[in-house]
Amino acid sequence: MIRPGGPADAPRAFAIWRAAVEATHGFLLSADRVEIAAAVEAMLPQVPLWIVDDDHGVPQGFMIFIDGMIEALFVDPAVHGHGFGSALVAHALDLHPAPRVDANEQADNALPFYEARGFVRTGRSERDGEGRPYPIIHLQYGKPS
Repeated sequence: MIRPGGPADAPRAFAIWRAAVEATHGFLLSADRVEIAAAVEAMLPQVPLWIVDDDHGVPQGFMIFIDGMIEALFVDPAVHGHGFGSALVAHALDLHPAPRVDANEQADNALPFYEARGFVRTGRSERDGEGRPYPIIHLQYGKPS
């Protein structure tokens, strides 16, 4: 169900990203959404992807996992609640005993998702990694040391 992805998976991963952002990130200003989309589309063929496929071999979600950090985890909103995101988190736990993740505070689905899977809040930043005014919640699996 979970497999390493490659550049050939980037177009489907980007389609998943776009659909998920449209469904869950209504707080983004449209100019920011365009700028972020261009950066994500350019980045996806170059990063280590983990792909979760459905029973028919169709990618339904992806994760970027680097140095103990879930850099991105997105699932096609058409299949939210079907276990694909949970499978990706379980895979992150196979790769690292206490992975970290940053979640947009305004994406109301992200924090409950991670907290329900054992992540705890370790901090908050007023701005995202690019300095935009979107607060980020920092989380780590289990109890932070």
